[in-house]
Amino acid sequence: MSSSELSATSDFYALEAILPSADRAYLAEIRRFLLEEVAPIANDHWNREEFPHHLWPRMAEIGMGGIAIEGFGCAGRGPLVDGFVAMELAAVDCSLATGLGVHSHLAMGSIFHCGSEEQKERWLPPMARFEALGAFGLTEPEAGSDVARGLRTTARRDGDTWVLNGAKRWIGNATFADVVVIWARDEGDDQVKGFLVERGTPGFEATKMQGKIALRAVQNADIVLTDVVVPETSRLQHADSFADTATVLTHSRIAVAWEATGCARGAYELALAYALERRQFGRPIAKFQLVQDLLARMLGNVVASQCMALRLGQLAEHGQAGVQHAALAKAFCTARMRETTGWARELLAGNGILLEHGVARFVADSEAIYSYEGTREVNSLIVGFAITGQSAFAGPLKA
Repeated sequence: MSSSELSATSDFYALEAILPSADRAYLAEIRRFLLEEVAPIANDHWNREEFPHHLWPRMAEIGMGGIAIEGFGCAGRGPLVDGFVAMELAAVDCSLATGLGVHSHLAMGSIFHCGSEEQKERWLPPMARFEALGAFGLTEPEAGSDVARGLRTTARRDGDTWVLNGAKRWIGNATFADVVVIWARDEGDDQVKGFLVERGTPGFEATKMQGKIALRAVQNADIVLTDVVVPETSRLQHADSFADTATVLTHSRIAVAWEATGCARGAYELALAYALERRQFGRPIAKFQLVQDLLARMLGNVVASQCMALRLGQLAEHGQAGVQHAALAKAFCTARMRETTGWARELLAGNGILLEHGVARFVADSEAIYSYEGTREVNSLIVGFAITGQSAFAGPLKA
């Protein structure tokens, strides 16, 4: 069974058929790129903990920068196509999907949703062409799930400049980004604000984190900010509280739900191909009832996640996707992803822990996707607040 045939079995309910023909052709071009240029190198880059930087120009040629953003040199294809692309990427290489997500959804998204027209004009066109790369600095060593009220990085106004001090952790792309969106608490009004910190700014130091077992090609960094001075023109002009930060996270969580779906799909496709080729007791293991049961359960998870992500994308297209909708999809799709990758490893038995068979990479990467952009527990409490009107958070609900 060819790769295209495997992908077709994954779209079991023919969901891609709802897209216009031009968008389907666009996805087909991306699949060719992934099959020919990404799949052959994904394991190697993951194993060496190196991001495939040589792919940025190719991604620019295909128009993969800021897919959902209208104007400013971006593709403007909308949230639904953007989601399908995130799924396609993650079905082949979750590290590449995450690196692009940080750049397009978090960094470009912060500028698009919270920046001034001048900031958008300056940054978004070169970022769409991948001539300028972005990162997003929110999480801190002591503030992950608690970041809404526990943010410790500070911003102090000093005339026409701001002075930033603090630390960030788990910041993807930060070791090579040309601009990092840093979220800090204004000492003046205690509100969270966003700042564009450019590469080479004195006092900004990003150090690559070592020893990860997931998303190993993603260059996560520890950031230290020591009296970093940025002009007022580098403050995101429409980021005045954590509510504005949450707007960016809502759009990003939608993409993460698609990424989780793609991760599950990639593991399923590898397991199906293996089952058709692997022989035991004189026949392909795909002929065994228990193997077919595993494959059917895996496909059920993939299809359920696809349907939820697709409807969420449709809501986003009409500006109707709220934080609670994104939170439910992120929690659900990542849980089903984790279950599916585990079943794929089970199907491959001992071979499931060997990188050469691919499934091991998806199993490991699923652990990171399960946790980032809000843990399942935090996203569940966001949903719980929406449906009951009662906050179960330890502190005030800010997102």
